[in-house]
Amino acid sequence: MVAWGTVMTLMGIVQDFKGLLIARLFLGVTEAGLYPGVAYYITMWYCRTEAQFRQAMFFSAASVAGAFSGLLAYAIAKMDGVGGYEGWRWIFILEGILTVLVACCAFFTIYDFPETAKFLTEPERAWVIHRLRYQGSKESGQMVAESEHFKWKYVRDAFTDWQIYLGLWMYWGIVCPLYGTSLFLPSIIRELGYTSSTAQLLTVPIYITAAVLAVAVAWFSDRSGQRSPYIFTCMCAIGIGFVICIAASAHGGVPGVVYAGIFIAVCGIYPAFPGNGEQHLVSQFIMAGKY
Repeated sequence: MVAWGTVMTLMGIVQDFKGLLIARLFLGVTEAGLYPGVAYYITMWYCRTEAQFRQAMFFSAASVAGAFSGLLAYAIAKMDGVGGYEGWRWIFILEGILTVLVACCAFFTIYDFPETAKFLTEPERAWVIHRLRYQGSKESGQMVAESEHFKWKYVRDAFTDWQIYLGLWMYWGIVCPLYGTSLFLPSIIRELGYTSSTAQLLTVPIYITAAVLAVAVAWFSDRSGQRSPYIFTCMCAIGIGFVICIAASAHGGVPGVVYAGIFIAVCGIYPAFPGNGEQHLVSQFIMAGKY
């Protein structure tokens, strides 16, 4: 977080498009490990039937941040000319500094694993570790502890499991529209004929609704112990939303319909992402003997 917050801050002082493009490349490099790391961290504390809800809580924070970033960008853009910088530069600078400050606080407030968490008493620590090690016993009905030892066989099993590659295709089907919309949503709305300020504000209801749906779908998924029906339904919503966008754009003159299509697509993207990631990530950690 410190690395990408620093990169984002420096994006506010680039002098040409080449510099902005290079900075954006390094932003992606420094940010790439965040979500996989968080997903792994959650599996160290919660069982499989609890993981998606927690991942959705984390991921929906990104959706809410997207909503507030629209409001924040709208306000910061009013700083145009302050310090001799354009408004868009201040957006990168201030949000980058905030990221660095949050990262510094997280370093001192987040504990790594139950074994090292100082806030747990010994009985609480033993209970957390026990429920993680024996979580697979619910299906078998036998108290069989999951292995804690690493073997290269587990790595080979992961790379030869067809479900992993199916999950990758599903992941691409979710993450490509996710970043396509999250990075360009204000621009897309502005192209519909709205002003830049209005476009920023119109992103807010989309992200808020998507965050609520992500948490709700994850809760029902954990409660039912199923992943695929919810992922499939959400991906159908993504497809329907984009079909509406394409059809309305081809017709022309109906920006409200295009906006509705984007709304539906985003509301399918955000609930699908944590479900797909949790389904395959947790299964592979268990295969690898990590609780």
